[in-house]
Amino acid sequence: MALDITALYNVSSGAVKEVAKNAPTTKIDTYTDKSFNSLLGTAIDNINTTNSYLSDAENEEIKWALGETENTHDLSIALQKASTALQYTVAIRDKLLDAYKEIMQMQI
Repeated sequence: MALDITALYNVSSGAVKEVAKNAPTTKIDTYTDKSFNSLLGTAIDNINTTNSYLSDAENEEIKWALGETENTHDLSIALQKASTALQYTVAIRDKLLDAYKEIMQMQI
């Protein structure tokens, strides 16, 4: 299927300007702003979750050290959750820093 581009040469510049003037650019800007806000909100939620897991693990360690509980299963689960969440958070941070450094090194 061949594309006929001769119609493009017949378009007057006034018509092109009118279409460009009515183009919905604000929807793109709003979408970008909303996606950044949702991304930032998700990142903050993940950090709060990581802090919660670390706090739970510390509480379980204190309970076990004081002899309030002898259940090492809950202690090991809390420690593993905290460790995994912290590793994930650090990996995401490292990727974001690498991306930031790469953007800063771009030539404009």
